[in-house]
Amino acid sequence: MSSRICYRPFRFARARFAIQPGHYSLFVAWVWELFVIEVINLVKNFGDNAALKGVSFTVRSGEATGCLGPNGAGKSTIMKTLAGLQRPTSGEVRICGYSLASEPLEAKKRIGYVPETAAMYTGLTANEYLSLVAELYHLDRDFAAEQIGKLLRAFHLTDVADRQIDSLSKGMRQKVLISSALLHDPEVLIFDEPLNGLDVNAALTFRRIVEDLVSQGKTVFYCSHILDVVERLCKRVIVLNSGEVVADDETANLLASTPKGSLESVFQELTRIGPEIEWGAALAEGRAPEMPKRDDSSSGTRIG
Repeated sequence: MSSRICYRPFRFARARFAIQPGHYSLFVAWVWELFVIEVINLVKNFGDNAALKGVSFTVRSGEATGCLGPNGAGKSTIMKTLAGLQRPTSGEVRICGYSLASEPLEAKKRIGYVPETAAMYTGLTANEYLSLVAELYHLDRDFAAEQIGKLLRAFHLTDVADRQIDSLSKGMRQKVLISSALLHDPEVLIFDEPLNGLDVNAALTFRRIVEDLVSQGKTVFYCSHILDVVERLCKRVIVLNSGEVVADDETANLLASTPKGSLESVFQELTRIGPEIEWGAALAEGRAPEMPKRDDSSSGTRIG
């Protein structure tokens, strides 16, 4: 799959821009890096509520990018839109150069998606469920069997592979769900709170798998409330607030932008929740300071 998906973005780029033949290979590398995930002026309205307000960003090949934001910032809307589960009101999403609107099948077969919550066929065994997913992706039978075995071993599911999913713990179900997203060896991984229900060992295993995927050139878009995991795992971070991108930069640059040098302090500064946290802590200690007032004049603050 990976040998095919590069060509279309390259042809598109060459047709659109005048490129000297001697410089084409360098330009091709640049375009491929640019086109893995491309979000262009994305707007999503739910009635009178604007969940996304002209969101734009790109994600490079072979990079883990974190997506952060407080509740209601638009994270879930972004994740579902990237996975092709809902259409934007306006704007466009391209995966490996393919538009999710006009070429959804080409785009979606290059995506592995782990939603925050998912409905599974719980009457199937883990093995049967993964085999069904393999059939839906039309995977070669031998390749599918090899992938299933590898993933079951990686997540220590071999002993429960023939048990029905409804008899498995929440953590084990999450492992099966993650395995199903990795099964077809996609170029783009979209993870929405993937550590939900995982124990410490499983979370560490997942981290190692993500690091290995990135080293193989896979692209990871990772949404989580666990800031320290994002800080360690993601080279780049996008922060959403009130449906807008308020930061999009390399993690190292964001950390260097605050005196504390932590993603937590960056997050508090960008989403303006620091004073409320301090107020809550003071209240818990038996003090009753005045509730801080928000200054909304800086709602467009951007770092980087």
